[in-house]
Amino acid sequence: MTAYEPPGGPGAEAYDAVVLAGGAARRLGGVDKPGVRVGGRALLDRVLTACADARTTVVVAEPRATARPVLWARETPPGGGPLAALEAGLRRTTAPYVVVLSADLPFLDGGTVRRLLGALRENDGGPLTASGRRPLTAPDGVLLTDPDGRDQPLVAAYRAESLRRRLTGLAAGHGGLAGLPLRRLTARLNLTRLPDPVASFDCDTWDDIATARARIREHGHVLDEWISAAKAELGIDLDVDTGVLLDLARDAAHGVARPAAPLTTFLVGYAAARAGGGPDAVAEAARKAAALALRWADEETSGARSATGPAGAEPSEGRPDVAPDATPDTRPDAG
Repeated sequence: MTAYEPPGGPGAEAYDAVVLAGGAARRLGGVDKPGVRVGGRALLDRVLTACADARTTVVVAEPRATARPVLWARETPPGGGPLAALEAGLRRTTAPYVVVLSADLPFLDGGTVRRLLGALRENDGGPLTASGRRPLTAPDGVLLTDPDGRDQPLVAAYRAESLRRRLTGLAAGHGGLAGLPLRRLTARLNLTRLPDPVASFDCDTWDDIATARARIREHGHVLDEWISAAKAELGIDLDVDTGVLLDLARDAAHGVARPAAPLTTFLVGYAAARAGGGPDAVAEAARKAAALALRWADEETSGARSATGPAGAEPSEGRPDVAPDATPDTRPDAG
């Protein structure tokens, strides 16, 4: 499990996550859908990154290698459907809120998970009813809807007590949960809906996979996607100002030589690690390297101007051979 700091700051209640990663994936020809890669990362790992600040994350499926540690659960019987899988995952959670996710959401991110939880918590300040339950106006859950307005109950945040109560009732009324569709549960819950055509996008077909792979390579997404994939692959959990590093790479490439860009950014990373790591160390190392690149480029420009000075003049006559930030010595005895 991962270290947890509740979203929303001190005093915010913890949440757990249940990720449903089973299913036959018939429309994908029975392929291992959670392991299909989009942007170089398995779909399951992308979802696990989105809920990385969960106190406990339970994946309902056969165990496999994942990008971060999780707990594993299995529905009874195996292949018993989404409600049986949800109940199996819920049994391993203890937080008052649970985020329920499918394992095929390529564009889900942590911001969307926090938005779902924030909407669910909005009514928590009101008084409890005489039975000790939340007011009837408080939702049992908040889910996303897709571009056509359809509910996506596997991209949602729920009150754990509401899920447990409704699942117990369904199991008692049907002799178990195996084979029951999700709508049997959602029809019994008071739900709030948030439209989100991007985060709600799931991959049921190979056409969906192709669409997802193409979208993350679009100009507006490719850099963020690449950085996220690289950090996950390298085991780095560090947010830095990418604009600073990009400016540094540009200055090194233009002011020194094109191969200087990747080499300089590598050296910045190494220097930041030697300084203890963290965003501030990266920013300081990048600042120093960028200043050096600008000085380097300025010297080249200065040399070009000196070479075009008056015929026979010394280079210093074309432009003073001093550092760009030098200032005259104005002491009375200078000279």
